[in-house]
Amino acid sequence: MFVLELTYTAPVERADALMAEHVAWLDEQYAAGVFIASGRKNPRDGGVILAVGEDRAAIEAIAAADPFAAHGVCAYRITEFIATRTAPGLAPYRQRLP
Repeated sequence: MFVLELTYTAPVERADALMAEHVAWLDEQYAAGVFIASGRKNPRDGGVILAVGEDRAAIEAIAAADPFAAHGVCAYRITEFIATRTAPGLAPYRQRLP
């Protein structure tokens, strides 16, 4: 599992101008089963996405395709972790230690 933390590197107005494209990109990743949760940070200086996948390079490529990243509005910090415990609703995403 991955935590994608994005931090705005440009004024929030530039992010707002790209928001429709960003939301369409999010929708594509939800439909593909990659993203399981996302939202704005508070204070609003970026956002957080929870993603599932086995391949870090694939997650990095997905993040790079975000219109925010492609247009230089944000930077991504990607943290991989092994989700050995979850809430019952997230049980399908539980992982085993290697």
